[in-house]
Amino acid sequence: MNGTMEQNVLKLEFSGHIDSSNAPAAEAEALAQIEAQPHEGLILDCQDLTYISSAGLRVVLHLRKLEPELKLVNVSSEVYEILSMTGFTEMMPVEKAYRTLSTEGCEAIGRGANGTVYRIDRDTVVKVYHSADCLPDVQRERELARKALVLGIPTAIPYDVVRVGESYGSVFELLNSRSFSKLIAADPDGMDTYVDLYVDLMQKMHSTHVKPGDMPEMKGVALGWVEFLRDYLPPEQAEKLVALVEAVPERDTMLHGDYHTNNIVMQNDEVLIIDMDTLCVGHPIFELASMYLGFVAFGEVDPNVTLSFLKLPHETAVRFWKKALAKYLGTRDPEAVRAVEEKAMVIGYARLMRRTIRRDGFHTEEGRANIELCRTRLADLLPRVDSLTF
Repeated sequence: MNGTMEQNVLKLEFSGHIDSSNAPAAEAEALAQIEAQPHEGLILDCQDLTYISSAGLRVVLHLRKLEPELKLVNVSSEVYEILSMTGFTEMMPVEKAYRTLSTEGCEAIGRGANGTVYRIDRDTVVKVYHSADCLPDVQRERELARKALVLGIPTAIPYDVVRVGESYGSVFELLNSRSFSKLIAADPDGMDTYVDLYVDLMQKMHSTHVKPGDMPEMKGVALGWVEFLRDYLPPEQAEKLVALVEAVPERDTMLHGDYHTNNIVMQNDEVLIIDMDTLCVGHPIFELASMYLGFVAFGEVDPNVTLSFLKLPHETAVRFWKKALAKYLGTRDPEAVRAVEEKAMVIGYARLMRRTIRRDGFHTEEGRANIELCRTRLADLLPRVDSLTF
């Protein structure tokens, strides 16, 4: 058994089988290493451990009594299953060993705030998270996707977690799938078909009730956006903006939170929604605001942003947004559609302004242009928008 020190943490390597025939010897060797090397923490590296019996599990328990902060890392799927079934994963930190995947040369088919989705091959995509400390986010998205599927929302379920460079990714099977962005780009004249499918799925989500606590509440997030802007808007505008969001009624129905045409895919004849880390509950106005950002506001200063983000020309994205909003509202009355659009714009520009400021926008030409755009739009909208609901 090899023992190494890293920043005052002793790492012991377990390997092969640990069962009744060798468990006492394995424990004696581990205790000798622990006594010989003063340390502040203990890690059991299980990369080469292929099996552990109940006798081996008792060794781990004895070590944990001596080392309350004991952690197991690089645990194979087979050994992890044993630890999970016996409750060890609830008693101590246990990190699985993840297979390594490279995205070099792969097509980036979608990019969001938390990660980038790559097509690995004809059947498979992987969402790579931007943060190296993202394992909790990976598990959270997997759980949200599972809950959505149970509630009847057609989504691709991630079936594997992989290591990608210094970060992690979730692997999905999307056989023969094409995003709505690609389908619309290839057939702009057939846009109405995709608008109908897009809105049908959105309405299904927005009519799906979620148990309390199962998903985050979007209203609280939006309040954070507008409270942030108190230091950047005239007081009367900031007060009204906060009051408008505070007045939005609570809803227990599902929102996607990032509902655009890159996140809706056609797999054979089935429409699926992907990228579920933004799943939440709340009033549909928050969904429409996010959509307005993606289809319209992001590309107002520089239309190439829309082309890069959605893989669609800005004018095509704007046309899709207007058609989708009218279809969602069930009206062709331009004044009725515009009234709801302006409500979405209020939240959308508030979110974009906060986002740009937090990304050091005051120090770039494009950032300053976006901030000024938001200020101008909000100054125009706030005097006449008295409610965000519809």
